[in-house]
Amino acid sequence: MRAGSDRRVSNTAVPTLQAMKISLLSFWHRGRAVERIGYLVGAVLLASGLIHFALLAIGGGSWAGPLSLRKPTTFGLSFGLTLIAVTWVTSFLKLRDRARNTILGVFTAACALETALVSLQTWRGVPSHFNVETTFDAFVTRGLAGGGVTLVIAILMLSVIAFRSNPAVPPSMRLAIQVGFLTLLGAQIIGGVMIARGMILVFRGDAQTAYATGGMLKPTHAVTMHAILILPALAWLLSFVDWSERRRERVVRLASLGYVVLATVIAIGNVAGVDLSHLPGVMSAPLAVGALLLVATGGLTLLALGREPAHHGIQHS
Repeated sequence: MRAGSDRRVSNTAVPTLQAMKISLLSFWHRGRAVERIGYLVGAVLLASGLIHFALLAIGGGSWAGPLSLRKPTTFGLSFGLTLIAVTWVTSFLKLRDRARNTILGVFTAACALETALVSLQTWRGVPSHFNVETTFDAFVTRGLAGGGVTLVIAILMLSVIAFRSNPAVPPSMRLAIQVGFLTLLGAQIIGGVMIARGMILVFRGDAQTAYATGGMLKPTHAVTMHAILILPALAWLLSFVDWSERRRERVVRLASLGYVVLATVIAIGNVAGVDLSHLPGVMSAPLAVGALLLVATGGLTLLALGREPAHHGIQHS
């Protein structure tokens, strides 16, 4: 596929699962080299996360602390999913080939660097973040910070591009991508705040407090990371349902609202220092509404997939 090429939803009914398979394979077979590299690197990062998870579960190690195998597990899984999702949704953006290759190439390298450095430090038995004990450790810490800045810049650029007019992409998918990129950008900014706060404590000579409290915004960071996968995936599933595009867009809009409400409540509770497992009623009610909207739109989509005539869906063409 090249920039500005046509994507359409066919009116020819085909078995839904077969149509989904054809659609997914099209993103690989017709994808550019930089997209295939993104998918492959993302798969390697996912495998790394799963391997570390297995080692942690089998070995009975600690799930907490800066030296836990939990860190390479979560980094591998999160960055693997995010890289695959960003590579996929970027194929819907109107970009010149050189710009696409540069942004995706840099984003892929940054995701791999962040995961590799965290894994390296864990296996060395030293903290990966906020660690300036030796020259090498300080170099790794700066590398992680530099990778984080690179990710923020790349996501900011893609977020801006996502709001460009592109009639070739259905409005439901455009909306899902826009909300997904904005929340992902928020996740990266939150990650930057955590690192900056931790490094300030380290430079003040309070490294232990940095290790103990530097990740206090992790729940907010986590929930904002994956809208870029969940919402476009919902829009993609809806493209196989025999509904009008206006109806699909309404469903995506409700799901986006639910996700934003959910993330906002978690962020407010997180910043306020509230135990997220025991939220007060004034916060648990909107949290429940947000979760209900997400579950309801997802369930409605799955039900429709089983009842409505299937379309070919959105393909990389």
